[in-house]
Amino acid sequence: MSEDKKTASMHAASNSLMELGEKNFAEVVGGIKLMVVDFWATWCGPCQFMLPIFDKLAKKYGNKVSFGRLNVDDNQGVAMRYDVYAIPTFIMFMNGKAVDRAVGAVGEKGLEGLLQKYQ
Repeated sequence: MSEDKKTASMHAASNSLMELGEKNFAEVVGGIKLMVVDFWATWCGPCQFMLPIFDKLAKKYGNKVSFGRLNVDDNQGVAMRYDVYAIPTFIMFMNGKAVDRAVGAVGEKGLEGLLQKYQ
């Protein structure tokens, strides 16, 4: 990834939730030091419950951690690659490698606990 793209990706991630998919997942996640990805689906009630929490934590930790979302229905290959069998699943990536995860509607404290492990 070029420096311009990397900088643009980090800047975009620090200001909002990045939408990830099959085409950009490896490049985006691999080019960012620390990123948490929300694996979700539109029909998933617990996913909808966690979205405002994920958004709130993205604003709070956005200068340290990048935040992305991946719709598992539209991107089944990525979900399968990371053994996502239940949603929501939040996976922490360091330099493109999955290092930790939280599964289910873990609430703000649960998700924040995952983030704080890597601060």
